[in-house]
Parts: sequence; C-alpha cells; structure tokens
Amino acid sequence: MRRILERGQIEGLAGQDLPRVRLPEPSNLFVARAARLRELAEEGAIGHSIADYLLLMASLADAQHRVLEDFTPKTLPGDADFARAREHRMPILEAAALREHEWQDALSRLCDAVEAATDAPASVRQVLERLREAPADALDRQADAILVGRSADVDVAAAPFVMAAFQVCAATVASRLPREAVEGAGVPGVCPVCGMLPVASVVREDSTSQGRRFLHCALCATEWYLVRVTCSHCHSTQGISYRSIEGGPDAIRAECCNACRTYRKILYQEHDERVEAVADDLASIALDLLLADAGYHRPTCNPLLWTSGA
Repeated sequence: MRRILERGQIEGLAGQDLPRVRLPEPSNLFVARAARLRELAEEGAIGHSIADYLLLMASLADAQHRVLEDFTPKTLPGDADFARAREHRMPILEAAALREHEWQDALSRLCDAVEAATDAPASVRQVLERLREAPADALDRQADAILVGRSADVDVAAAPFVMAAFQVCAATVASRLPREAVEGAGVPGVCPVCGMLPVASVVREDSTSQGRRFLHCALCATEWYLVRVTCSHCHSTQGISYRSIEGGPDAIRAECCNACRTYRKILYQEHDERVEAVADDLASIALDLLLADAGYHRPTCNPLLWTSGA
C-alpha cells in the first residue's frame, strides 16, 4: 500500500464566483453510472469475484434510468422550506420525507426491470420476489432502517434495491431545486438537500470546478464543496494522509484521518475523467480491506453494497 501525504493545498477562492453545489443531472446520472460499472467490471484488475456484482449493479442503474424517465415527484420544497433551511442551517428536506413519493412503485418497476434484463442467480431473483411481495408497511419499515442507519434492522440483500428506488426519487427532487437555495442550506458533513452522508468525494477538473473537491451524496447525488486536506467526517485538518494500492489506479485514493480513524475514497478526474463516485467506490473494495487492516473504518457504506456491520 502506497502512503501519500498532501499538504498546503487549501484553495484560495476569494473573489471567485464558482459554484459550491452541483445538483444532479437526471438525464445522464444513471446512464453514466451503468457505463462506468461495466467498464470497471471489464478491466479485469479488480478480480472476478466482484465483476459479476458490478454487472448486476450496472443493470440496476439502467433500470433506474428507465424508471426515472417516467417519475414525477408529488411535491417539491418551496420558499418556506428554503428559508427554514437557511435560518436553521439544516438540509432542505429529510430523507425520510421521500417516502411521501411513490417510491414503492419505483421499487417494483426496478425489480421487474433487473430480473428481465439479467441472467440473475437464484439468490438475486429470490430477493427481488421478496421485495415485490412484501407488504407496504414492511417496505416502509425497511426504508426507515436504511435511511436512518439502523443497521441491525437492515436486510442487507434487499438494501441496494431499496436504496436504488429512493435514489430515483431523491435525484429527481434534487435536480429541480434552485442551486442558490441549496447553497445557503445544510450543515457541514451532510448533504444540503437530503441530509444524507457522502459516499466519496471527487476532485473535478471541468471549467466550473477548477480542481476543487466535492462530496457526493449517497442518496440524491448532490455534490457540495469541501476544502481539500480536510476530514469529511470530523473536519480535522491535522493528521490527514492519503493511501492507495501499490500499482493501482492513480485516480483513486483513501483520505485517512488520524483524529477520528475514518476514511473516505477520493477520486481525481485529472487522472481519469470518467470516474463516478458510487461506481468507483464500489469497485475499489480491495482498498477498503487494506484500510480496515490498517485500523481505519469508513463512516458510510456504499449505497449498492451493504454488510451486516454497515
């Protein structure tokens, strides 16, 4: 494992009119994720044990795109919600409020699409059937457990599909919000739209970002700015180090904090412009195993992969 320490990279942004929030683009969000998952599965460097799972999640992302095209939110936050979020420094909506939308219909359609599009193993088909047959109140309880992080009650096999349905709802809502309202909301460390934790961060190289780092919401795909060399969990700027797999891609590292012993992946578009937060985080599970051996833990699981200890 290669250990890389970065120092003195705090950006000076005074006088620059650069966005601090990037709202999702539904037209290509899941299309790009599916393409990246397939690309990573086909590279071979990640090993055959997870390649099949990446391809399954690529089919799920394809299904998300098809469902999203026909999805219309029942309600959207208004001026009063924006004002309250700014006044109290809170997210614009609670993730649990997304249950007011037709997320269970989205879930059923996702299950049908995944089963029809893939030669899924019997274990996956059983999970999909269990979700389709589950009572509405049972699905709501499972959704609540996932959204609030009540890990003991999470069905780890079903969680990626439940999260996928909520991602459709959340990304659609987030994409329709005015960016200026979102930039004035939120608290450090959580998504200013839905209050969920980030899955990873991306150092973007496009003309509107200019090498700045953005945290990527695991649920609604909103991204918000955080200065580099800062722990995305406890916000310490001391004892930050960067680790990667020897001989692995330069586009992905783990930003490790010695203050709270946590880490999150950080992706660099300067090394690979195709990086996608959820896909690349999922495919780099070998880095997670190495960081666990080194005594670090991640404060957020990948929305497409859950474990009993998540």
